[in-house]
Amino acid sequence: MNEYVERVVDLLDPSLNQIHNLSVDEARRRVLSREPNAVREIDGSFALLAREGKTVRMARSLDRPMRYFLAKRAEGPALIVADRIDAIFNQLKAEGLEDQFHPSYTRMVPAHYVVEIQLIGCPDPDPVYTRYFTPQRNSLPADLDEIGRRYIGALADEIAKWLRGVPADEPIGAAFSGGIDSGAVFLVTYHVMRQCGMNPARLKAFTLNLGGPDLQQAREFLERLGLALFLEPIDADPASLDVAETVRVMEDYKPLDVDCASMGLALCRGIRARYPQWKHLVDGDGGDENLKDYPIEENPELTIRSVVNNLMLYQEGWGVGRIKHSLTYSGGLSRGYLRTYAPTRHHGFAGFSPFTRPNVIEVAEGIPFTALTGMSVEKLYSLKGEIVSRGVKAVTGLDMPVFAKRRFQHGAVPAGRLHQLLSGQESEYRTRFLAMYN
Repeated sequence: MNEYVERVVDLLDPSLNQIHNLSVDEARRRVLSREPNAVREIDGSFALLAREGKTVRMARSLDRPMRYFLAKRAEGPALIVADRIDAIFNQLKAEGLEDQFHPSYTRMVPAHYVVEIQLIGCPDPDPVYTRYFTPQRNSLPADLDEIGRRYIGALADEIAKWLRGVPADEPIGAAFSGGIDSGAVFLVTYHVMRQCGMNPARLKAFTLNLGGPDLQQAREFLERLGLALFLEPIDADPASLDVAETVRVMEDYKPLDVDCASMGLALCRGIRARYPQWKHLVDGDGGDENLKDYPIEENPELTIRSVVNNLMLYQEGWGVGRIKHSLTYSGGLSRGYLRTYAPTRHHGFAGFSPFTRPNVIEVAEGIPFTALTGMSVEKLYSLKGEIVSRGVKAVTGLDMPVFAKRRFQHGAVPAGRLHQLLSGQESEYRTRFLAMYN
């Protein structure tokens, strides 16, 4: 009998793994093991593939997209793994296998799971998913001061670990709107730098200005704290927004994420034009998901009960193994983080989103939302500002201004102008994306 000869092509950039407590080899060994707790102990940002014979196991953190495609060859299956769909397609073209490709045939490793593939040829067995991160829900007391202290304390710990890995002579930029999440990240970064004896003059608060209200909000936020010298507006022309470019860079078509990624590209493009050598950017992505701060009324699929009672709903969507979970894209922020990852990578930045770290999410999932809100939507919306501002005060001593919630795209561009520039139609964005492979 002829035996299949399997092949694995790992196109992931190993330099993007930022693991604080283990070598990359040890982290891969843990992914290969059948011990979810061992994978949970990997501290940092990672996208890892480990292989033993015909068994391949893959795992990633929430902030690192990881895709794969199983190609057929006469001699046996070939598994191609990358962070981008176009990288997989280009590899297939190089091997003369592009006729097998369609974007929907690619698969996304969902965040917080180990995915096991058996390379045994036709027919391909289904992947096996093993959750490695299961935070305990409702584990904290219904005390906003204590919750805030723990939540922002966990954020400060993650920022401190990241800062220790940034060379002391390199500057640090914060994507900053003056909103709750970017405000907390900026203030905690500033505090940790001072606490660790680092020069805070390395820090800048970059605010995208396309004529929207964010610049005024950012300026008022920093002026109240006597920190206005850190503000650096990044001016851009709204006419420079290019949906075709965004869809190509992001490789997705969800309207709100396309809108957000368009702003991210404009901000990164402006910083890069001004500072050709700048590398490190920190942002507040993931903060809305952690504290469940999205307008429920805008999504007919949601109720406050489903938002409050489902583990990491906004981070993972409805979850692996559910009908509405996309094998091609995953769900929730596991999918949506491309709005941040793709623009920063495209312009050569090393991004960092501390709210996406498991230690921070674990605190957030421990919040007794039902007890604190009484299932009131209005109370849920007000909770985030209370928790974060109290936490920032406890950790840094600073009185953080709290403004009404506003999405990135709605603060950078005037609302009326945004709808003229970006259609917001998912069908159009999907058509643009698929056209790249027709």
